[in-house]
Amino acid sequence: MDQDDRPRSKDTLASQLARESLDHLSVDELSQRIALLETEIARIIAHRDRAQAHRAAADALFGKPVPAPPGASAS
Repeated sequence: MDQDDRPRSKDTLASQLARESLDHLSVDELSQRIALLETEIARIIAHRDRAQAHRAAADALFGKPVPAPPGASAS
């Protein structure tokens, strides 16, 4: 079974981070954590954008219409 086909755990790392107490962290540690998370967010956004571009290219190749972006009005 391909790794992407496996069922995903509902207890994700993000949910674990959200439950973690931050009381024990210093201001510097909090700043470092924020920087790390912002870097991870940027990485995820870039990956999502590449995946969307790949999907759009495949849809264009195989003739599937590309849906309008959210909020775009139909003319």
